[in-house]
Amino acid sequence: MDFRVALIPGDGIGPEIVAEARKVLDAVAVKYGHRFTYETLLMGGCSIDACGVPLTEEAVAAAKASDAVLLGAVGGDVGNSRWYSVAPGLRPEAGLLKIRKELELFANIRPAYLYEELKAACPLRDEIIGEGFDMVIMRELTGGLYFGVHETKEEDGLRKATDVLNYNEEEIRRIAVKGFEVAMKRRKNVISVDKANVLDSSRLWRKVVEEVAADYPEVKLTHMLVDNCAMQLVKDPAQFDVILTENMFGDILSDEASMVTGSIGMLSSASLGAGKLGLYEPSHGSAPDIAGQGIANPIATVLSAAMMLRYSFDLDREADAVEAAVRQVLKEGWRTCDIYSEGTKKVGTAEMGDLIAARV
Repeated sequence: MDFRVALIPGDGIGPEIVAEARKVLDAVAVKYGHRFTYETLLMGGCSIDACGVPLTEEAVAAAKASDAVLLGAVGGDVGNSRWYSVAPGLRPEAGLLKIRKELELFANIRPAYLYEELKAACPLRDEIIGEGFDMVIMRELTGGLYFGVHETKEEDGLRKATDVLNYNEEEIRRIAVKGFEVAMKRRKNVISVDKANVLDSSRLWRKVVEEVAADYPEVKLTHMLVDNCAMQLVKDPAQFDVILTENMFGDILSDEASMVTGSIGMLSSASLGAGKLGLYEPSHGSAPDIAGQGIANPIATVLSAAMMLRYSFDLDREADAVEAAVRQVLKEGWRTCDIYSEGTKKVGTAEMGDLIAARV
């Protein structure tokens, strides 16, 4: 089978980790008789440098014409980069927000699970880790604070900043349906996270989620305030199956979840809409402090490519093979520096990609 993949390496370590994911996809193509055709697109700081904007209309059109988009990371050092001396709408991350909106990707799926081999890298105590954990964070992606009105102005000699949080019931309903559908294929447990004791948007969120839950009687629904959820993730992560939440809360909680897996370099993600076209990316940032050193962990990007195989291409067998290859490499003791511990074998970015591709 033939598939068109739009590659967006981006900034920082993005080109390094995308190159390793491509290496693994090429191994899949050889083994299973597929063909992946790649088109490289600019987004983020590199697009600003080349085109003056973080994402061009031509790049959007090319992404829409592909079967899936594989992204590395965008952005740089906020304190020292020239990319951040301009208006927010022209900064690198604006490209990411734009492509999500243009491709109508409203559901972000972020699995977080602890490999047996990485328990030593988990910052939690053994009695908390127990037998490990396996959760999915379902984050609404195109509403909330990220897409509200943002304004800074001066009133009575004082600078005032305003960010507006908006949600309508349909935006909530469609991500809730996705969340319950995922739960039906897992352990049938949804914890919906909000701040309903304070925010009107959260009170609407809770009402709509309850309406959707009525269509899934097999799934247990629990509501949890976001501050309690942040605490519970480090107190008892095994209690979570599917976490369903809005944009800002999901952004923060998924980064927290990534660290209890041992490293943010292990957390993949898929951004989906109503159709098969999806955007796949690691949950971490561009890590400009280690860019070009060949030490970044490519596993999150490789696992994101596996999600692409599964969700956009319906290649479950091939996705299973990539995930099994990652587990095998970890079982053999190979580690990048972020997950390295005494007694394991340290390798660089390219070496890790070679190992996974060889196991495929």
